[in-house]
Amino acid sequence: MKALVLAGGKGTRLRPLTHTSAKQLVPIANKPVLYYGLDAIRDAGITSVGIIVGDTAREIREAVGDGSRFGLEVTYIPQEEPLGLAHCVLIAREFLADEPFVMYLGDNFLVDGITDLVDAFHETGYDAQILLTKVAEPQFYGVAELGPDGEIIGLEEKPEHPRSDLAIVGVYTFSPAIHEAVRAIRPSARGELEITDAIKWLIGNGRRVHSHFVNGYWKDTGRLQDMLECNRIVLEGIERAVRGTVDGLSEITGRVVIEEGAIIENSVIRGPAVVGADTKINGSYVGPYTSIGGDCVLENAEVEYSIILGESAIRGVSGLTYSLIGRNVEVTRAVGVPNMNQLMVGDHSKIQVRA
Repeated sequence: MKALVLAGGKGTRLRPLTHTSAKQLVPIANKPVLYYGLDAIRDAGITSVGIIVGDTAREIREAVGDGSRFGLEVTYIPQEEPLGLAHCVLIAREFLADEPFVMYLGDNFLVDGITDLVDAFHETGYDAQILLTKVAEPQFYGVAELGPDGEIIGLEEKPEHPRSDLAIVGVYTFSPAIHEAVRAIRPSARGELEITDAIKWLIGNGRRVHSHFVNGYWKDTGRLQDMLECNRIVLEGIERAVRGTVDGLSEITGRVVIEEGAIIENSVIRGPAVVGADTKINGSYVGPYTSIGGDCVLENAEVEYSIILGESAIRGVSGLTYSLIGRNVEVTRAVGVPNMNQLMVGDHSKIQVRA
């Protein structure tokens, strides 16, 4: 069995961050989202992976390499334009050959991986298996309608009046029958080859298409609130590990990871939290559910429930919360009345806030 990982796309919901960075490489607990997916694929016993890349191909290639660090063999498949998920299957035909495969959207986050999904697919002989989960607002997702035995009988994309509360998660398993389906369909109104149309084609032509439910936690990490929630979930499971330097005036409480080369001086860090390698924190407070990347600087700052990417600096700013800050960002104090701040800042930015 092979895997097809989709790592193209524009990441418009995370702009301005994704103007300069691949959305699949935004970190959760200092580890890119894409890495969690690659680990899940390896843990499911799959080693041959094709990665669809677009405008951010160079960055994805640099981050993943040949896949050996994950125990994988990676083939890169360029997609000149984002023409739909089914188009990704179409252009990956040579790589996939006639083997069954998992299609995994690279910005999806599954705490418990995909081993159950893959095992079930091997055991059943379905032509397609769709991963589903119940959601509170199905109108914002692709939605599946099931028959009495769990078979898929209908699919809708962001319906105004959903027929169920079962959202389609961005992980699928397919037999080689999908190749005929993606060749048979036509572009949708938005000019893309939709994977839901290909699955409908399978159903209409008598192929066996079944459901499989998420085991554990799932998020599509396309929005700020989703990234912060995933970060919280992962940090809940970390174990305390202090590898950097902490002076006698600092207080480290709870599950906190401080990587090698990090220096903590006269500061309070309350876990769960992660501090990246070679980061320097002085006279600051880092609250729960915060991930700080490598080579950052915090001076006289207060931050919690946030993600700060590498090589950024925060100086003289208090009340920083519920924020996602890109790489090489400088956040400094402006003269004025103290205030709470919520930020999503793109790479290579400099801002001033009231603090």
